[in-house]
Amino acid sequence: MRNFARRLIADESRDHHLSATKAPQGFVEVEKLRRHLTTFMGHTGVNSLLTRSLALSAAEVPWLRGVQVKVDDSLAGLAELEGRLPPDEALEGRVVLLAHLLGLLMVFIGAGLTLRLVAEVWPQVPLDDLDFSAGGEKEPEKIYVKI
Repeated sequence: MRNFARRLIADESRDHHLSATKAPQGFVEVEKLRRHLTTFMGHTGVNSLLTRSLALSAAEVPWLRGVQVKVDDSLAGLAELEGRLPPDEALEGRVVLLAHLLGLLMVFIGAGLTLRLVAEVWPQVPLDDLDFSAGGEKEPEKIYVKI
């Protein structure tokens, strides 16, 4: 999932003429996906998904604890952190957060629908070579909830 996140970040960086290691003000990739997901899931669903992704990511990347999900589903606290982080740490935070966001999407809506959503946001990124069940990437297990 992290390799997939790196691919999207590299493509987004190329589109915006940014170095993949220079953290923009905010996480451009998460923002683009967030806006698209809001039409699909609504603000409450996106807010919950981002909050959980951020919690999982902050356990791995401690500086992400300074970031919060605002009521409008955008991320707050990135501008304050931007100048204080080495570029490689900033990139790692972007990768981890995007990977967790994509991973949760795959768990909740499945790989096919997640990839379709990603293709709508990043139509120029090739996705036909992705295989989340082979090569060390495990396909997320289905989760069943008893009601």
